[in-house]
Amino acid sequence: MIDYDLDTEHSILLVRPESSLEAADFVQMAKVIDPQIQQTGDLAGLIINAPKFPGWDSFGAMVKHFRFVKDHQKHIKKVALVTDSHFGDVAEHLAAHFVSAEVRHFPGEQLDQARQWITSSAPQ
Repeated sequence: MIDYDLDTEHSILLVRPESSLEAADFVQMAKVIDPQIQQTGDLAGLIINAPKFPGWDSFGAMVKHFRFVKDHQKHIKKVALVTDSHFGDVAEHLAAHFVSAEVRHFPGEQLDQARQWITSSAPQ
C-alpha cells in the first residue's frame, strides 16, 4: 500500500510506501496525478519517502509499477529518494538509466531538503 499526497501548488507528489505495493496503488495515483500533468504539463517532482522498499504483493503489481513509471517518467522533472536504506544510493544511479528525471538520494531525516531541492530552479 502506498500513501501519497499531491501538493498542487508546487506540483510535487509525495509517496510513502507503507506495505507491499499493490496494482491498485498505481491506478489510484494515476487518477490523482494525470489531471495535474494535463493542467501543468509536468510534475516538478516526486518525493519517495521510504525507510525501506516493501516489495510488491504480486507479479501483477510489479508489472503495473513498471508500466506506471514508463508512462509517467517523462512528465517528472526531479525525483528525490528520501531513505536511510542503501537502496537509495543504488536506486539513484540505476534510475538515471531508465528515467529522464534528475534523481537524487537524501538521508531519511532530510525530507524538507528534498522538497527544497525540487522547488529550486537552479540545477544542483
